[in-house]
Amino acid sequence: MILEALQDHQNTTQLVIDKLTGSIEQACKMISDTIKSGNKVLLAGNGGSAADAQHIAAELSGRFVKERRALPGIALTVDTSALTAIANDYGYDHVFSRQVEAFAHGGDLFIGISTSGNSQGILNAFETATKLNCKTLGLSGRDGGKMNGICDLNIVVPSNVTARIQEMHILIGHILCQSVDNLFE
Repeated sequence: MILEALQDHQNTTQLVIDKLTGSIEQACKMISDTIKSGNKVLLAGNGGSAADAQHIAAELSGRFVKERRALPGIALTVDTSALTAIANDYGYDHVFSRQVEAFAHGGDLFIGISTSGNSQGILNAFETATKLNCKTLGLSGRDGGKMNGICDLNIVVPSNVTARIQEMHILIGHILCQSVDNLFE
């Protein structure tokens, strides 16, 4: 079982190398341009993808590797009062879109993470971000789902296994953070 999981991870990593390097490079440019222009990065996801959103936001506001100033990385998954109030008043499908409406401005970057590419709350947040003239980046898996047609760039991890998709999402998240670190001397 252990060797099978490691081999599956390695195979998925090779597929990402073979098929997604150009898309990851585009995503690095998106996040770097956002930070260089003084805008912020907002992130959201559900479950494990929420943890990934929080992880990436923490790497930006804290630091990744390089000692640098704190950067505006905001996970929309952490405010339990906002999440539960919005879910109660508007429905769970709006917990992220309402926060995007509250915090995002034109030029900001919204990163939505969904292994299926079909999480309605994430799709709604993409729609709101687009209306606000934000850049939109998706991290998905399987066939990319509805995110394919709704965000500026959707990086679709070529796997149907949630664990492998999430492993690649955090790897891609770390690469994005490295590209931001590279902006600083």
